[in-house]
Amino acid sequence: MSAPLLDVEGLRVEFAGEPGAVAAVDGVSFTIDEGQALGLVGESGCGKSATALALLRLLPAGGRIAGGRLRFRGVDLLELSNEEMRRRRGREIAMVFQEPAAALDPLFTIADQVGEALEVHEGASRREARKAAIALLERVGIPEAARRADSYPHELSGGMRQRVCIAMALACRPALLLADEPTTALDVTVQAQILELLAELRRELGMALLLISHDLALVGASCDDLAVMYAGRIVERGPAARLLERPAHPYTRGLLASRPRLDRALAAGERLAAIPGTVPDPRAWPPGCRFHPRCPIARESCRSEVPALAAVASSAVHVAACPYADEAAGAAR
Repeated sequence: MSAPLLDVEGLRVEFAGEPGAVAAVDGVSFTIDEGQALGLVGESGCGKSATALALLRLLPAGGRIAGGRLRFRGVDLLELSNEEMRRRRGREIAMVFQEPAAALDPLFTIADQVGEALEVHEGASRREARKAAIALLERVGIPEAARRADSYPHELSGGMRQRVCIAMALACRPALLLADEPTTALDVTVQAQILELLAELRRELGMALLLISHDLALVGASCDDLAVMYAGRIVERGPAARLLERPAHPYTRGLLASRPRLDRALAAGERLAAIPGTVPDPRAWPPGCRFHPRCPIARESCRSEVPALAAVASSAVHVAACPYADEAAGAAR
């Protein structure tokens, strides 16, 4: 078997804090093959965005990669110089950020921003970059692309700004696209359009995708595999169809149960399901299983023993960090 496109092993990301460094990502491991789509799912504060930024070595001030390996096409990204890493950003690995209004520069036109990567990485002239930018805008579904190319970000709707960000990321046809909550600020109709666009582009370009979201079912419909993240760690991983049918970790079950259902109406007095509590403060992760303060099936051992990822129902591809995963998976089915 060929080596994976991306191999993340034991990634640890720390941020400066009081009284000491805070681990926002704590020992995360996963792989992505050529052309594969992996969904990384969890609530806000679980470390999803920090993981994506670490892959590009773009952590904000105060953040650092404190451990692990990030192999991309067999090369450890942590061993590259800053200049070597800059050459890979945008060209081999690109990112669509969560908020397009913040990702786009209000002082430059759309054509300038989409074409910049082609000028930097491909040596395109300004005229060539503009022509290619218009073609990219057309490909991502921007109407009247030639006219919109001369617009500024504030002149576009939220959905069109997100399409511009996708065009920017795809300018150099990267092998891996990181999409961090690309549909969060959009209405449900535009959400569906953006996800379908990403799926089409992935098939067309043979591109791998890391899709980050808090919506497990939404991402599950767009990805081959899913990894569920909680409190800086991956707690469940497996093929999307299997994980959605038989969620094994209590946190995964909670995420699925908390989605509004369209197949039945709520009974009188019935409330929407919710996971009690909130994601714990990374300055004080709970001992043992970090989900145990919110877990409906927690037992005394969960408060002291740190669970490792283990096979669910003897599956070689479905793993969960819960000693009672088989019991939970059976109940969920």
